[in-house]
Amino acid sequence: MFRIALVAVFFAVTAGCAAARAEQVALQPMAFEAGPPAPAVLTENHFSRDRGAIGEGELRAILSAPVFLEEHARVGVLPVAVRYAVDDEVPLEAAPSALVESLEASGLVELATEISSEWPNDRGVAGLRELAARYRTEYLLLYRHRFVDATRPNPAAASYLTLIAALFVPGTTVESAGVLEATLFDVKTGTILFTVNERVRAESSSTPLGVERASQLQRRALVAEGVKRLSDQVLLRMRRLVASCPGAGEQAVSAAAPR
Repeated sequence: MFRIALVAVFFAVTAGCAAARAEQVALQPMAFEAGPPAPAVLTENHFSRDRGAIGEGELRAILSAPVFLEEHARVGVLPVAVRYAVDDEVPLEAAPSALVESLEASGLVELATEISSEWPNDRGVAGLRELAARYRTEYLLLYRHRFVDATRPNPAAASYLTLIAALFVPGTTVESAGVLEATLFDVKTGTILFTVNERVRAESSSTPLGVERASQLQRRALVAEGVKRLSDQVLLRMRRLVASCPGAGEQAVSAAAPR
């Protein structure tokens, strides 16, 4: 009787397990609706004519594409004087060099380099893109600064009643106000990723004959001081662009996962 009971229990347990497996097999996974497809990455330059005449479809393609900085990017820093075009002036300003050093130290790019605009090239945006291609840089950081100066007499100007005092007494106040600007240009797509401005202002006293010299020295000091803050703004926005790169979130999670 004991053996018969043991066999009966064995068959009962076996039948229960089989039924449980059958029930598990019968369960179907829950179906979730797929979300909208990710926007296509912009790879084409729709500004080939650079005259502002782009079609409606091109406009929508540009605005719907994700904005990001490519991995292992090479960035060229190019000073421009007035317009966004190749400039023939001698590159005396130290600001582009400071921007290159800041980019190199950040680790956000593979290479940052100053660009010489003396290579044979076209004018306007086409010339900028040709220069970037020669340097094998996917992005151009275009730098420029503009200043407005003004002068006014200060209380020390009262001594100018004696003409000899005008040679030695700093009775003229020299005011300088300016904007340091950096624009990141995507060479392959012809789009601008961002523009940052650092506004600076200062004043000093000078003799009437030394106003021009005082203005030049003041501008140089403002550029040297302002480019540090401008670099911080550039790096802040570039970090955001790097974080926006498609797949950046998955890479961060993968890197943080235990192995």
